[in-house]
Amino acid sequence: MEYETNNWIWDGMYNHPHVFGGLMLTAALLGLSTSYFGGITVPQLPYLWPDSGIFHKKKCEKKRIRVYMDGCFDLMHYGHANALRQAKALGDELVVGVVSDEEIIANKGPPVLSMEERLALVSGLKWVDEVIPKAPYEITEQFMSRLFNEHKIDYIIHGDDPCLLPDGTDAYALAKKAGRYKQIKRTEGVSSTDIVGRILSSLRDTNGGEDQNNTSLHKTPESQPKSAHLSQFLPTSRRIVQFSNGKGPGPNACVVYIDGAFDLFHAGHVEILKNARQLGDFLLVGIHNDETVSEHRGHHPIMHLHERSLSVLGCRYVDEVIIGAPWEVTMDMVTTFNISLVVHGTVSEYNSLFTGESDPYSVPKSMGIFKLLESPKNITTTSVSQRIIANHDAYMKRNAKKAESEKKYYAQKTYVSGD
Repeated sequence: MEYETNNWIWDGMYNHPHVFGGLMLTAALLGLSTSYFGGITVPQLPYLWPDSGIFHKKKCEKKRIRVYMDGCFDLMHYGHANALRQAKALGDELVVGVVSDEEIIANKGPPVLSMEERLALVSGLKWVDEVIPKAPYEITEQFMSRLFNEHKIDYIIHGDDPCLLPDGTDAYALAKKAGRYKQIKRTEGVSSTDIVGRILSSLRDTNGGEDQNNTSLHKTPESQPKSAHLSQFLPTSRRIVQFSNGKGPGPNACVVYIDGAFDLFHAGHVEILKNARQLGDFLLVGIHNDETVSEHRGHHPIMHLHERSLSVLGCRYVDEVIIGAPWEVTMDMVTTFNISLVVHGTVSEYNSLFTGESDPYSVPKSMGIFKLLESPKNITTTSVSQRIIANHDAYMKRNAKKAESEKKYYAQKTYVSGD
């Protein structure tokens, strides 16, 4: 019992010999005898120094680095997600500014998605910690002061592609001058301009070169490259790993499964995935391949399978995806992935529940594990595309201007370490 009472002193001597050495040296200098020093009984020592902290390691909390990145995030894609993933890697907390509709109109042209929709998309990304709505397009002195003082931002982040104001000046010039700017590598193979081009090309291919108003949609070399409807993205296993959570469900987890095309990943997708995740412990998302989507929609998706998979994987509510999921949910799938519940939204591009096709959810229905989930938003890939079609001339003009900027970027681009 006595050994247990005094055990702290032996631990202290072993871990902090310099402390005890200092005590003995002080005692010697004061002329204290060993008998007098020993007269202070060991049990009394803890009470003499109750809060001294001698036998406790000093805790030094490292300052958390807060980084800021802004953008329009219109027609949000995996390139946006990857940019924010890279930005988060440069700090501990990522604050994202979403540029206002008015600023986008003034600097780039009309946005496709509303502020509300863009906020839902950004907030739904797994790397985002905080969102600032209606951020300015230009980092002004006033806004930069607000970032540093109010939001405690350490660094402002942007990609290696240029961000120029209408007068041709750098939107991040002040941040660079202040020494609080860091740069990340642009994700190659995708851009909002590219996606708009694909949508317009898809419409032309579907309607034989005319839109719903019989307006010619044949592209000119200056505004729309001939291959605009083709994806330039080269998927790698490393990119998929970077987006993945890397964790499977526990043995007793309630696994919820939802499938679809998830083309032009939008706010409706984010909200339905959020609601599906709340029904269990693990959300598994099946993403149909391009051929399956084409078979049931009558045309290929705007974005190909791997692009759509990365967009879904970037969502904070998603735990895992099946890349190229089958159209029908089979008994083997339910068993293999230990699926507890299969859900489907009420808003969809195609709904075999009402078209007379064979029901892809007949198996989970027969097992009593199917649930029709009310879609929070009435948005579809088609409705988003129609916004661009309705403003065809404005987007053609916007794309022509942006295409020239991107052409210049690719001609002058250099490698930036890190991705």
